Amino acid sequence: MEWLRRSAADLGRGIHTGRINVVELAEAFLDAAASHPDGKRIYARLTPERARDEALAAATRAKDGRRRGPLDGVPISWKDLFDTAGVATEAGSALLAGRVPDRDAPVLATATAGGLLCLGKTHMSELAFSGLGLNPVTATSPNVNDPEAVAGGSSSGAAASVAFGLAAAAIGSDTGGSVRTPAAWNDLVGLKTTHGRLSNKGVVPLCETLDTIGPLARTTEDCTLLLAALEGRRPGDMTCTPLSGMRLAVLDTVGMEDLEDAPARAFDTACRKLAQEGAHVTRLSFEPIREAMAFSGALFTAEGYAIWRDQIEAHPERMFPPILERFLSGRNVGAADYIDHRRRLKRIQGEWRAASAPFDAVILPTSAILPPHARRLMEDADYYARMNLLALRNTRIGNLLGVCALTLPTDTPSCGIMLMCPPMQEERLLRLGMAAERAVR
Repeated sequence: MEWLRRSAADLGRGIHTGRINVVELAEAFLDAAASHPDGKRIYARLTPERARDEALAAATRAKDGRRRGPLDGVPISWKDLFDTAGVATEAGSALLAGRVPDRDAPVLATATAGGLLCLGKTHMSELAFSGLGLNPVTATSPNVNDPEAVAGGSSSGAAASVAFGLAAAAIGSDTGGSVRTPAAWNDLVGLKTTHGRLSNKGVVPLCETLDTIGPLARTTEDCTLLLAALEGRRPGDMTCTPLSGMRLAVLDTVGMEDLEDAPARAFDTACRKLAQEGAHVTRLSFEPIREAMAFSGALFTAEGYAIWRDQIEAHPERMFPPILERFLSGRNVGAADYIDHRRRLKRIQGEWRAASAPFDAVILPTSAILPPHARRLMEDADYYARMNLLALRNTRIGNLLGVCALTLPTDTPSCGIMLMCPPMQEERLLRLGMAAERAVR
């Protein structure tokens, strides 16, 4: 059914004009998710009763001319770390098996109030602590371009739900790249919002000082509308920013190192296309990011272990060993070292604002690697560790620097280009992204 491959914005327009019946649309996505051969590897659980009730209400509003926004009636999926009232939220971990919240996360409640339909909860890396999406504890979601490869994590099922036509869009989370990597590996657009822009209340945490929420969708327009829906507001200015005269900087330090051939070629081609549209593409070095990357593991592991220590120490046997090992390494981070790293990171962020100020955006390949094959990841521990670090290396730069970031698909499967703008400038980033999206595909 062609509805399953259309953008969320297009579906919203069809609902508005009466060409699409919301109830039929919801049933089409629910049927597709329930019957898809990989549906159970993508959805941890569907919420058909909720989706149908919400669809009936949205259909009535559409008939009466009372739609609450451009996405009222559009069905989307939610990563299984957003609390849903009366429905299990287990964050991909046996440690949380049977955990049923009694209320929706505020961000989910806001989106529902705006008319978005909740199709269900998608699989993810265990407790969101991996960029690969490999999860033998619950399920490993498929990659749309390679049936043997992982989808990327930790929002693996979120990306797969959209890429395979089982949701019009998805909401995930991004602590070190967990929206952007799966979006890139499945040829989607993914937005990492600025930390603190959207409330993380009712969202299962990994690293509360870095956790962010963001959409995965088919287009930048969709991400723009979804951000507005998550904030409970009408979309702002969606005028596309012309690329002519835009100043784009390629961050040479760290982000352009050790690239696999396909991501390197895709990025070079994308840069040429941006330049052909009139953008000025230059190079930028920033050595402090190398220091931040070196100590960032201590920040992630110390905070993650502090949050989940009691559950992990009580039942370590329930966890996938590589994920368990990462959490347990946080035991060795001293409080003085953690505080020193946090203070240094804040200074580096200030240095970055000064260094990047002359540019409209900074660009990088979204991921240094193509999605690796699941079987080899399971069989080779050294390979798993290396690929896990490389999967999120480039995206993690944006989290550490405190910026907002957008990944766009290129003309090469599973290869994205990432744009980064200063904190709280998502609207400017998305307007620029609309123009870049047209140029690079």
